[in-house]
Amino acid sequence: MTLEAIGTIKDGLARGLVIPYMGPGVLALAGESCPLPRSPVELVDRLTAKASVPHKIRKNLTAAAQFIENFKHRKTVVAAMTDAFAAPMQPTPLHRFLAAQFALPLIVHAWYDDLPQKALAGKGGWGMVQGVSQSQHYGTWVHYFSGETLAPAGQADAAGWRTLLYQPLGSVAPAANYLVSDSDFVEVLTEIDIQTPIPEAVINIRKNRNFLFLGCRFSTQLERIFAHQITKRSSDRHWAVLPETPTRNEARFLAQHNIERIPLPLAAFSGLLAGGADEPNQAFAAAV
Repeated sequence: MTLEAIGTIKDGLARGLVIPYMGPGVLALAGESCPLPRSPVELVDRLTAKASVPHKIRKNLTAAAQFIENFKHRKTVVAAMTDAFAAPMQPTPLHRFLAAQFALPLIVHAWYDDLPQKALAGKGGWGMVQGVSQSQHYGTWVHYFSGETLAPAGQADAAGWRTLLYQPLGSVAPAANYLVSDSDFVEVLTEIDIQTPIPEAVINIRKNRNFLFLGCRFSTQLERIFAHQITKRSSDRHWAVLPETPTRNEARFLAQHNIERIPLPLAAFSGLLAGGADEPNQAFAAAV
């Protein structure tokens, strides 16, 4: 059944009917030598290495960022985030495969690195929309950027882009915009149920489309809320590559949203998706 799902997903990506939704776990494809934080835990370790925070919140990314913001200023948070994602790194084969899908209208990237941007760099007719912090851009939920020039753009420009890269949490590039502290998310969550922070272009594109979750977990309420609200009013069938045994909350979320779990390591799934194996059935058997 999983092998059949992979075929359906691959066909859907080629036809622009399946939308990739990438989380921090995609960076694990780069292995232990990856210079960028591959999870919220790795990221909060980077932040707390530069600023002392109370022990009880040292492993809580949003709370630690809020403490630093309160006592060291927002600029300190932005500088620490930018430093955490400043190391040069090339896109993984999965990033490049997704970027090469000509008909793909939307890519959701729920982490702070710029690897999808680098993968799309050689592709014309694309742009970005990124979430921005109300503490820095009060009254504005998102900023648009041209993919070809990285210059600021507008909502009207997005209508002409063949592929839209949506980064709901912001990104290190091109303008170091981040949603990371408790207050950042409180502002967004206050409005997200009525979809105010979700770009109109995303709302229009997602209709009747399936989502493919890659490198994502749904173990925290914040992860589940963003996944739910971004995929709202899309289709009634989705997939998640999730080799780990789901937690109780994750299993409930998968069932509620009709998300089929693909229990493969992301590297194995990526290889099968890209058609790297001459004998898919043998490759699938080896992966599981």
